Amino acid sequence: MEDARIVRHLHFDTSTRPFLILFELTRACALACRHCRAEAVPGRSVDELSSAEVCRVLDDLGAMGPPRPRVVFTGGDPLQRPDLDALVQHASRAGLSVAVSPAGTPRASAASLARLRFAGASGVSFSLDAANEHVHDAFRGVKGSFRWTLAGCRAAARIGLRLQVNTTVCATTVLELPALARLVSELHAGLWSLFFVVPTGRAVAGQALSAAETEDVLAFLYDISTSVPLKTTEAPAYRRILVHRSQGTVGPRPGNLYDRLHARLGDVWPEAERSGAAVRTTRERDGRRRAPLAVGDGRGVVFVSHNGDVQPSGFLPQVVGNVRDTSLVELYASAPLLRALREPSALGGRCGRCELHAICGGSRAQAYARLGDPLAEDPTCPYLPEDLVTVSSR
Repeated sequence: MEDARIVRHLHFDTSTRPFLILFELTRACALACRHCRAEAVPGRSVDELSSAEVCRVLDDLGAMGPPRPRVVFTGGDPLQRPDLDALVQHASRAGLSVAVSPAGTPRASAASLARLRFAGASGVSFSLDAANEHVHDAFRGVKGSFRWTLAGCRAAARIGLRLQVNTTVCATTVLELPALARLVSELHAGLWSLFFVVPTGRAVAGQALSAAETEDVLAFLYDISTSVPLKTTEAPAYRRILVHRSQGTVGPRPGNLYDRLHARLGDVWPEAERSGAAVRTTRERDGRRRAPLAVGDGRGVVFVSHNGDVQPSGFLPQVVGNVRDTSLVELYASAPLLRALREPSALGGRCGRCELHAICGGSRAQAYARLGDPLAEDPTCPYLPEDLVTVSSR
């Protein structure tokens, strides 16, 4: 059984009450990111939810009473909505904790961030995919994005907004992770969220890491997680590594990518590399790591599209209903797909047989994108569950 400091569980039933609402206000964005799951476009769509429609959803969430869900306004670029400040204020008055995820453009100015803070936002998240402007700007498709993003991160800290840095982990960016870890630390971000690319939207399978490479990256992240607070998105197997390492179960030695990442870390952040080396030779249980929550797509987390469509996540584009027709609270509790995603016994393959499926469960978005079944095993995880190891060793 895992230590409570390693993986956290919510103190309420996620079968009826979501923990996190990812609310896409628009798909309009000035960037042209290669991997964009929203396939964002320069202009706003005529079928976006109106201010009144968004507020109705927020009121429904607020009426649930405590503990109310957290809401992240995302996009596209939510700063493209002229009513963003008013929506943040409405959510805050409804008793909801609100964060905003702006794009790294000139719109993310100190003045606009200060207005969000005044309206009631508690935090912002910005995307950084490299620690140098050339790689980041090429990945985001607009020259200057790196500079604007850094300015937004620093302004957020001055204003008093909690900062989260998001990074897309894929073949183009993976070797940037050591330098990014140092940059995230220097920005004093409260959290580094690493999004393992899912082949959906503009992202293609060729951008994604193999299962073995994903395992190498997760092992590397474990080593540096005492130097920078982090979590993974669409790679919940990180929780498995945390549990196993806390129990002294290291498993097979990671591969070449793991070694390359540590070599780069030694070059750009030797202090963290020395700390990581100590971690790799000790059974660490001192609680210095940030304990991730055992939540996932449809299991505590739900996504609302710009047009009101409800999905398990932005990376799992299976629509279960629309908030224009049915309340989000009702859809979350009753939609058959969401209910299935919250039932570990419904999972297939290795995920269904894994002894850690209650805290991991595999990435449902990865399963759907690669196998066409959101309940299939996660093909990005190479782990063989204990009962299968027992059978194969007979």
